Amino acid sequence: MTEPHSAFAAWIGRTETLEEEISLAPTLAAAATLDDTATHYGPGSPLPPLWHWFYFLPRAPQAKLGDDGHPQRGGFMPPIPYPRRMFAGARLRFHRLLSIGAATSRVGVIRNVVQKEGKSGNLAFVTVGYNFFQNGELCIEEEQDIVYREPGPPVPAPQVRALPPLPEGTWSRSITPDPRLLFRFSALTFNAHRIHYDRPYARHEEGYPGLVVHGPLTAILLLELVRQHTSQPISGFSFRGLAPLFDLAPFRLVATPGAGRVELEAQGPDGKATMSASAELG
Repeated sequence: MTEPHSAFAAWIGRTETLEEEISLAPTLAAAATLDDTATHYGPGSPLPPLWHWFYFLPRAPQAKLGDDGHPQRGGFMPPIPYPRRMFAGARLRFHRLLSIGAATSRVGVIRNVVQKEGKSGNLAFVTVGYNFFQNGELCIEEEQDIVYREPGPPVPAPQVRALPPLPEGTWSRSITPDPRLLFRFSALTFNAHRIHYDRPYARHEEGYPGLVVHGPLTAILLLELVRQHTSQPISGFSFRGLAPLFDLAPFRLVATPGAGRVELEAQGPDGKATMSASAELG
């Protein structure tokens, strides 16, 4: 059963405008976290695609955090009551890369709120649009899918299997998602959700077998794989989360280049796809 607008119809169309400088320090910290030691970043340098996620961060006071580490519901985002929250996917268009050191505006709008009753309980989907401007020029268009759900059964750990060889011409990289990487990414995004750094909480309260890899981290790593193998500009990107990744074993990033497009996938230690994505070039 689907309720198109549900009890949160009043939030649809709500807007928020924020102003921030794309300062250098978060970019340098992100480069260190992502092992980008070859690129020089300074004032005026272009900010790599998706790295705008290290800016315009929610800065809720400590007293306004829930037990799970998320800011209390309400304000710009609707107060969905379901406790599990996931950044499930996004679609982006890069008209021009943001410049480091420049004043930037982000205009957000709640485009839709949909409630559903699924097999594992109630769900709510919030679609949020963001436009990023510098010097009055539209640089990035982004639409995010945020999913809230009720608690479900414990999530089993994936079985570690030997991954099959990849076809010739693909790009790949193995990632070991240890707690140091997850902690640094949580710090970069000012994300206090405890599933990413508090193992007892992740296991006993939310039913995960280990620390959860951030969906945005996986998406950024996929796009970094593209940046490492081509100098063509990235004009668009979309991704969809399929299953969680954990810090229990390495996972694999796979890119299949084509004409003007690169198809991407993150594969868990069992070889199953955990995220699908696509990057447009040119």
